[in-house]
Amino acid sequence: MPLPFLTADRAFDANEDVALPFDDHDQWRRPYRPGPWRVGTGAVLLLFASFVLLAAMIIVFAGALSGALVCLLLGLAVIAAALRLLRMGVWVSRHGLRRVGFLRTSTVAWNRISSVRTAQQPVRWLGLPRTVQGQALLLVRQGPGEPIALLTDHNADFLGRVEAFDRAADTVEAWGSQYRPS
Repeated sequence: MPLPFLTADRAFDANEDVALPFDDHDQWRRPYRPGPWRVGTGAVLLLFASFVLLAAMIIVFAGALSGALVCLLLGLAVIAAALRLLRMGVWVSRHGLRRVGFLRTSTVAWNRISSVRTAQQPVRWLGLPRTVQGQALLLVRQGPGEPIALLTDHNADFLGRVEAFDRAADTVEAWGSQYRPS
């Protein structure tokens, strides 16, 4: 079963010089690959879900259907959490910028964005409360409000991969400069 949200399109590898290498800019795309921390955590969650589903099958054969139902629901919830974890990140299209979180997704149209820029600031390490000095890709909306950190070089996608963060930030900025009204 192909999982198109797991990897970025191969066009970024083939055309490193081209910021927007796609023919169809209406389709939502993540302009980078998920990092090893995110993929590893998703794999461990899916491995755990397989054990829970195997336990559900054993419980069914033992005859305790209510316990099997609980295990089945737990296994499906873990699978859904792993897939949502793999889908998290920043997605771009001609319509705007979409920030997919674990529990919430928000979309901002390009005409409502003032700027997308990289800045040095304290950032969260792997999303935990601990902060370290790092880089963040900031979204500044039109009107009053605080800038929103879209990507950081210490999140699950870019920890230890500074070049990948720079490439992803440059690509998102290129999408913004292409579609944001001047």
